[in-house]
Amino acid sequence: MSSETSSAFIESSNVERKQDLTEDQEKEKPRIDEGIEPVSKRQMKKLIKQKQWEEQRELRKQKRKEKRKRKKLERQCQLESNSDGNDRKRVRRHVVHSTLRLIIDCSFDDLMVLKDIKKLHKQIQRCYAENRRALHPVQFYLTSHGGQLKKNMDENDKGWVNWKDIHIKPEHYSELIKKEDLIYLTSDSPNILKELDESKAYVIGGLVDHNHHKGFTYKQASDFGIHHAQLPLGSFVKMNSRKVLAVNHVFEIILGYLETRNWQEAFFTILPQRKGAVPTDKACESSSQDKQCAMVEDGSDSDSSEEECSKNETGSPHKDEQQDKENSTESTMQSAPH
Repeated sequence: MSSETSSAFIESSNVERKQDLTEDQEKEKPRIDEGIEPVSKRQMKKLIKQKQWEEQRELRKQKRKEKRKRKKLERQCQLESNSDGNDRKRVRRHVVHSTLRLIIDCSFDDLMVLKDIKKLHKQIQRCYAENRRALHPVQFYLTSHGGQLKKNMDENDKGWVNWKDIHIKPEHYSELIKKEDLIYLTSDSPNILKELDESKAYVIGGLVDHNHHKGFTYKQASDFGIHHAQLPLGSFVKMNSRKVLAVNHVFEIILGYLETRNWQEAFFTILPQRKGAVPTDKACESSSQDKQCAMVEDGSDSDSSEEECSKNETGSPHKDEQQDKENSTESTMQSAPH
């Protein structure tokens, strides 16, 4: 065999061997990758990001810690540099706690649908927040706490178990407070509350019922033999709408009165604009002025009466807040007769 024939034979053998090896590798590939699904580029990117996220966990934790320290230092510097006395923490140093007990009676759970229970919950949240920031916070009680209200609070406001400066009790208020100390606030009462006695416990009916159970709280107070009264709304305010206030409005009016000792200022600071409230003209206390005011209310064309009865309608401040929209549905806890 010549050398050329020999080399050609060797090359041919090598090519065949390579082809056999390639075929064997291709045959073996399915066996190696058997049971493993192919990974797409998107999945691979996600895996890489997840790995990076895990690796940077400690770094993020350290950054959050540094951020909290920085904010704390900034707050301290702000407190030190604040000399105008408007900072909430500075104001709260001068808080004088009132001995007056203010109770929201939540014993009407079975008279409300879930929608109204949720509204009552929001009103209670507002009361709690306002009492916490008040200059003269009251001794706040939430009684007969249970049923739908408690369930709704557990589901939507789990932090309520950590609320401070509030007594949340499952018992009825009559089991916690002496009967002679109780005064139920209801618009159906013939008694007008002129001043607040801080040794007493005032009860607000926690009932949002769209006036479906008119007179219910008054009847309950009478049945229990409890003193009752209504806020002196009619003595200071004329309103275009129903004289019915939400639970939190009554609560805030009492807080306002404890601070200012002025019913009219408390009413006009709290009453929402939609009520169309204007101050009652003190001059209308006389019989002649009563007639003139009546003429204006009846639409009579009397220039003099309009001057006397409208001069106090300007400059009355109102609290125009988002909360008034949230609490547009009013409870049967009323602060003036219908």
